[in-house]
Amino acid sequence: MKKTHEEHAARFDEKASEYDDSKSEEYRACVSLVVDYADPGPEDVVLDLGCGTGAIGLRLAERAAEVIGRDISEGMMEEARRKAEGAGYDNVTFGRGSFLEPNYDGEVDIVVSNFAMHHLSDEEKREAIQVIADLGPRRFVLGDVMFFDEPDPEEPFYSPEVDDPSTVGMLADALTDAGFSLTAVEMVHDQVGVLVAERSA
Repeated sequence: MKKTHEEHAARFDEKASEYDDSKSEEYRACVSLVVDYADPGPEDVVLDLGCGTGAIGLRLAERAAEVIGRDISEGMMEEARRKAEGAGYDNVTFGRGSFLEPNYDGEVDIVVSNFAMHHLSDEEKREAIQVIADLGPRRFVLGDVMFFDEPDPEEPFYSPEVDDPSTVGMLADALTDAGFSLTAVEMVHDQVGVLVAERSA
């Protein structure tokens, strides 16, 4: 049985202080790609779902009008707030929210997420992508654990007891069904990638 939101939150609360230092090359590559593809302008509002310690949001804050971070782990967001204050950003706010209940109903131009959605089941991912589409962004950039081919069970990039990655095909179908067009697919690893979706005209 997969972990509950509360169990995930507690797990990330415990590792928040050393989370940034523990990340893989693939994670860091995804951060860079998500930031590059998000490409906000000075008038754009960005929503960062599963924001963690702010690896994406704080870099986007340099260019965007406003960045709103949402996460289920208060410990991770405390790290993000500390980093934002240290960097002098006053256009970033962090608060509790999830993919299915982002706790945000304002205008948003770009939604980003990195290494968070893989905790959801396929059905929950479909629901989450529809929730994101309903917020009305023109662009959604997703960096995550995802399968480009059949994963080697002897070399999983993920932790089966807590993660539930999907195939790229399933994610592409969910994005299309929600009214997005897939405009870029970047394979970082055979089990890690970045998808870029633009709102269909």
